[in-house]
Amino acid sequence: MTVGAAHENENMTLSEQSALGAHAPRTQRTGQSLPFNDDLHLEAHRWLVDEAYLLDAQDYDEWLARIADDVHYLMPVRVTTALGAGYTTSPGMAHWDENKYSLSRRVARFATEHAWTEDPPSRLRHYITNVRTFRTPNPDEIIVDSAVLLFRSRGDVGEAATVSAGREDLLRRTGTGWELARRTIMVDESVIRMQNLAIFL
Repeated sequence: MTVGAAHENENMTLSEQSALGAHAPRTQRTGQSLPFNDDLHLEAHRWLVDEAYLLDAQDYDEWLARIADDVHYLMPVRVTTALGAGYTTSPGMAHWDENKYSLSRRVARFATEHAWTEDPPSRLRHYITNVRTFRTPNPDEIIVDSAVLLFRSRGDVGEAATVSAGREDLLRRTGTGWELARRTIMVDESVIRMQNLAIFL
């Protein structure tokens, strides 16, 4: 089951279960992953690496410019269940459940005096690996799986924090390049060991 797949007993994708995901594109992957030397795969891989550098630099305005207007950005709460339960997330609960507007409000807050969690700003490093690219029925949309490891340091005090996760992205080709149209993030821990989530994955 992929990170964007449905709960078996509900027959709905995670986006469909979300109040902010009702508008999200439903495009799904087809066939096997593309060869690593395929042009589409290379373009997708480069897009993810460029995005990681933007997030490390906290250049969120430029990052938002690469986000589609109908984006759904979701990180559900993981739960530990028995083998064969058919689900690994808590229905209706998410750390992030965002559309383009709510993402833009989070970014705008960083520029205010109320963003005390990022003043001084964190030092961030996003490590992107295990990238796989899949075609979809839409020739201008591709599905990209990746693993992300985030290292976050708050400077001279406190311990650094890490978050490990898998992501399933829907990238859409536009006249100016690729845009992120959907992201589902599945963290590898049920309890995130970080004081706050004033960052993006």
